[in-house]
Amino acid sequence: MQNNALFTKALAGDNLTCSEGVKLFNHTPVREILALADKIRYKFNPCKKVSWQIDRNVNYTNICISGCLFCNFHCTISQKERGYAITTDELRNKIEELRNLGGDQLLLQGGLHPLYDITYYENLLKEIKSIDPLIKLNAFGPPEVAHIARLSKLTIKETLSRLVAAGLDTLPGAGAEILSDRVRKILSPGKPDSKQWADVMREAHRMGIGTTATMVYGHIETIEERMEHLILLRDIQTEKPDGAPGFRAFICWPMQSTGTKLGGNFKIEPLNPVEHLKMVALSRIILNNIPHIQASWLTIGRETAQLALHAGADDMGSIMIEENVVSSAGAKNSMDSLKMQQTIREAGFEPWLRNQDYSPRHL
Repeated sequence: MQNNALFTKALAGDNLTCSEGVKLFNHTPVREILALADKIRYKFNPCKKVSWQIDRNVNYTNICISGCLFCNFHCTISQKERGYAITTDELRNKIEELRNLGGDQLLLQGGLHPLYDITYYENLLKEIKSIDPLIKLNAFGPPEVAHIARLSKLTIKETLSRLVAAGLDTLPGAGAEILSDRVRKILSPGKPDSKQWADVMREAHRMGIGTTATMVYGHIETIEERMEHLILLRDIQTEKPDGAPGFRAFICWPMQSTGTKLGGNFKIEPLNPVEHLKMVALSRIILNNIPHIQASWLTIGRETAQLALHAGADDMGSIMIEENVVSSAGAKNSMDSLKMQQTIREAGFEPWLRNQDYSPRHL
């Protein structure tokens, strides 16, 4: 086996450097790196079980000023024929459908609306809780929080405190893409930078808000920038207070660029499944303080996700009752509850339904 010293270091739970991560990615036989990640996965989660979830994405508006080259879903405020803001009736119908399918959580995502300050978001959360007081709200990624704070002339802590008081339960890791300002200036010129993304997460962790972390790779970034991204997440997790949940899970997926400006401006080569499996494995190896790694079936498909469960991943994520942004750029996979459980069993694992905090949930 090659790279014995790095394998020993990783199995011991020691921090790998950026250059060591690059070396593993570029120069380690695929079978060996997947086997290493699989061993580490069982140190975190020793049972042959894989978790899954029932929640629903709700895009409360598609008006956004971030200018992301990879997004076909957003529009500007002047595009009145395309722009929308969700209504109370629409929210009620979406929640009812979610409940009928056994779900209990909404993932709320919009964009960087140029006119919505903190009051809009407080009212949105309160309205949802008035419709269903027990619904859980995993809402507003760090770019949205930073944008709300700036428009409202509030600190990040003040913004998060007011959102929690209005009904926010957890914070998703949306809007990370690649945490490199070189990349972000090209991909998302209007989106908060990597420091602002990290600062929101650090504050959320200090406040005891559970979060997740993400990466969208396979576009204009380098392998070094992918590793730097992982190491930044590991460092943020190291800083969280004892007892705080911090990042509960990490999710990465390949960029979807069909019909986008990104696909038109750059030659984005489709990634083969092996590269995704390597990224799942490297995330499990490097993120030695984040308990769960997700397989990302939506973008990579059912079969590759099953392989990812043998390459470091222990979670299949949600059945994704509704998803608009990634789907509008080419992702066409779908899964219901029965298919999700069948997929996990066929991969050799026992499925268990979870809450956002990875506690067991029973229908």
